[in-house]
Amino acid sequence: MRSRDLGFRLGVGAFAAALVLIVTTIAVELIRQSWLSIGRFGFDFWTTRTWDPVAGEFGALPFIWGTFYSALLALAIATPVALGIAVFVSELSPPRLRAPLIFLTELLAAIPSIVYGLWGIFVLVPFVRMIQVATPDVLRSLPVFSGPPLGVGMLSAGLILAVMVVPFTSAVAREVLKTVPLTQREAAYALGATRFEAIRAAMFYARTGIVGAIMLGFGRALGETMAVTMVIGNNPQVAASLFAPQHTMSAVIANEFTEAADELYLSALVEIGLVLFVITLAVNGLSRGLIWTMARQTPSKSVA
Repeated sequence: MRSRDLGFRLGVGAFAAALVLIVTTIAVELIRQSWLSIGRFGFDFWTTRTWDPVAGEFGALPFIWGTFYSALLALAIATPVALGIAVFVSELSPPRLRAPLIFLTELLAAIPSIVYGLWGIFVLVPFVRMIQVATPDVLRSLPVFSGPPLGVGMLSAGLILAVMVVPFTSAVAREVLKTVPLTQREAAYALGATRFEAIRAAMFYARTGIVGAIMLGFGRALGETMAVTMVIGNNPQVAASLFAPQHTMSAVIANEFTEAADELYLSALVEIGLVLFVITLAVNGLSRGLIWTMARQTPSKSVA
């Protein structure tokens, strides 16, 4: 029995070690392939706005800005919707509707990214263009609403990312809410709470898992490529405008990797992949630290 137990531990340990090895290999290969760009530009690569392959000048700031801007915009739009879906399905939905709603929500996660992009081009972009045209001149004079009425831009990217993030966040939040013991709600009702207050107590109990669901959606939004590429406009600039065409790190790699005509150009594109890799690890690390902090601060498992 001991030999079997040892073999099992070594086997699953090998799988865990393989995961660490894969991540390490990815990091090493990205650094190796982007070393020319790292040596040429250094940390200025992160802070420079110029992206000119002809002149050999490369800076990733517009792509970093666009990636974070679109992901945060999507998170701001998707989080209330996703949590609303999760609360309704787990707490309020009639049993007859629960299964179809869960199926439809999970179906959204199965739709390929390119299909979302096509939907964005034919439906979302004209809708955003209509919003731009209907925006009052007073608002369009503000930097956040400025820009040509093209339809492609940051708002389109944020909206399509929000649609893609909702099923992931809502599914995880729904499962987290299902793990809340029934005694939590019963205790809230016993103290005279309304149904809204009982649901709020359940969400407070499950807040660590809900934050994890939100951060999962944020990570999904950071790395999305094709759908964003098709609707964001692909213009490397740093702008606060919701309507201005902008760019993301994953989109510039997808658009220009096959066009890299020289070694420095290719190295700069690989370094953008390295920057995205580092940012993703940092965001995941910070979110994990936040979840651990919240878990340590969680009081005893009772509402009172």
